[in-house]
Amino acid sequence: MATLSFQGNSVHTNGELPAVGSIAPAFKLVNSKLEDVGLAAYVGKNKVLNIVPSLDTPTCAASARMFNQKAAAIANTVVLLVSADLPFAQCRFCTSEGLDNVIPLSTFRSGFADDYGVRLTDSLLAGLTARAVVVVDADDRVLYTELVAELANEPDYDSVLKVLAAVG
Repeated sequence: MATLSFQGNSVHTNGELPAVGSIAPAFKLVNSKLEDVGLAAYVGKNKVLNIVPSLDTPTCAASARMFNQKAAAIANTVVLLVSADLPFAQCRFCTSEGLDNVIPLSTFRSGFADDYGVRLTDSLLAGLTARAVVVVDADDRVLYTELVAELANEPDYDSVLKVLAAVG
């Protein structure tokens, strides 16, 4: 279990992010066509898992926009925008925002939040995901993780970009 804060109050996750150097846990998330999509769908590519509680919040929306902007310039990399929002809402958000460089995926019907240790277990947001970033290389090895200490803050984009630049 990890501890972070939300507006100054302690909140907890169900576990820990995957360890750097480990193989990323396989997952099934739901895409905009209500199809299950797994890690294997992105074999051979570097993957940025931008995990957010809900795209209906300003910080999550800002994170989606920033990764969409940065993703356009990163070769052999996909940005997976993971949230508990229903696929319909994710698709509507990405379309209205013009986000073409992120792939929205929902934790709907999925054990992803538990498997990645990001399910919030208490507070008003219990059941949603914590804000986190996991960078996985083309061979599915975890290169970088960040559990954002304050849920209302954005992740460290520069560190993510530095890791991706190092793997080329």
